Amino acid sequence: MQLIGTISGEVMPTRFNILLSSSGVEKGSYVKIRHEQYGWVLARIDNIKRYIDNEGEEVVLANARTIGYKRDDNVLIPKTPFRPEERVYAADRELILSVMGLKKVKTKSIYLGLLEGHEIPVYLDIEKTIRKHMSVLAKTGAGKSYTVAVILEELLKNYFPIVIIDPHGEYSSLKYENDDYDAMLTYNVKPRSYEKQITEYAPNIIVNPEAKKLTLKPRFTLEELTEIMPIPLGDRQKSIAYNALRRLENQEYTIQDLINSVRLDKSNAKWKVISGLESLRSSGVFEGTPIRDKDLVREGNASIINLKGSEPRIQELIVAKICKDLFNSKKLGEIPNFFLLVEEAHNFCPERGFGDALSSQILRTIASEGRKFGLYLGVVSQRPARIDKNVLSQCNTQIILKVTNPNDLRAISQSIEGFTPGMENDIKNLSIGQALVMGECVEQPITVNVRVRESLHGIAQEREEIEKPKSMIEKIRPIFIEEEKEKIKKKPAKKKSISERIKGIFLEE
Repeated sequence: MQLIGTISGEVMPTRFNILLSSSGVEKGSYVKIRHEQYGWVLARIDNIKRYIDNEGEEVVLANARTIGYKRDDNVLIPKTPFRPEERVYAADRELILSVMGLKKVKTKSIYLGLLEGHEIPVYLDIEKTIRKHMSVLAKTGAGKSYTVAVILEELLKNYFPIVIIDPHGEYSSLKYENDDYDAMLTYNVKPRSYEKQITEYAPNIIVNPEAKKLTLKPRFTLEELTEIMPIPLGDRQKSIAYNALRRLENQEYTIQDLINSVRLDKSNAKWKVISGLESLRSSGVFEGTPIRDKDLVREGNASIINLKGSEPRIQELIVAKICKDLFNSKKLGEIPNFFLLVEEAHNFCPERGFGDALSSQILRTIASEGRKFGLYLGVVSQRPARIDKNVLSQCNTQIILKVTNPNDLRAISQSIEGFTPGMENDIKNLSIGQALVMGECVEQPITVNVRVRESLHGIAQEREEIEKPKSMIEKIRPIFIEEEKEKIKKKPAKKKSISERIKGIFLEE
């Protein structure tokens, strides 16, 4: 056991100071102390300071927080303080794994990264992590989308079905191998392409030429139709729409068929309904062969709904319709359990007071009822304060990266059970690429250095900007070409004969 110091000063069951005698201790390190009544207890160093005492000696003092000890599968906090001047040791791997509730095996798990301050891989149980919904929250540039991509890679390795709502087309890069080999060595991962497990759909295939055309099925109930209509309908217009739908009942129809059905009504109120339906038709998402829910949700496959290049209202319409159809199919047992990831969730289920979206209601429904049917929701946002509180509070697993905005921190604290003021400071002080993980997937909140991606990272502004990593031959070839050029330059120029010089003059003329 590695001795790192002794307990110093006033001691409480939950907090104490350590007079450090070892120089290799960092903030975030886990330590263990033997309690006279409870045995080995795990603690975490939250802060370290060094100063010169009255005698001119340098003192290094650490502030530690008690995490607890394991008894009958429960983590308990000692009810009495440790003895003053009790020795403190570096925590061993087994105690950390046991008390923190971390998995020891890779099967059916998410390898998120390494525990802060330790070379201990963090494996999160897939079912516990996503079964009761998950949120990934961070400010811009903190590594939010990068972390989400790591989670998606792990789900794909376990052949878990995924549907990704991707407003900016940033998850298309899952199809390409990463080439950051040095970083991979640290986390013991290898480059990998998930191209064979990715199917990409887009309403705008001009902007997204590698994607398949996204076409939705134009079959609605009256409630669904009024929800996705870009203009509100009054009672009279709803009655007209209802009659039009009844005429087409049990038929396969297009938006134009529905418009023609509305035209049969003699009331002038029909023109408002027609105007709304024309807007739906002009969006283009209902024109063509509709995609089936069984195609979107397949074992071992991720369906990316790439909304890049589509107007915000069209994006809302697509998300509302897809989520509604998938939720209904899941309730009927027509598709397997799957993970629905919604990027930029504050745009698709905004908090009341920040506007409304066509997709708000269905996402609230999925958040409250989806888990019963095997539809697991993941919401991702850089503005937690603008996400619907009902949706955010339903997420049992929280993965939080650096957040500094006071309103966002307040929203996080209000939506997470057991949130403490100390956690707020932890979140503000996280480094880029570090994540605080809370929820059922861990016994206690932990800080993780998120592992490097296996696939390529980067928003796909243009498909040609994303290149597959070059082979060794392709990397070496330019070197040889340059060397050959240099050799050619160094060779003395061959003297031309008189006839060649004369021929050159006439050719130039």
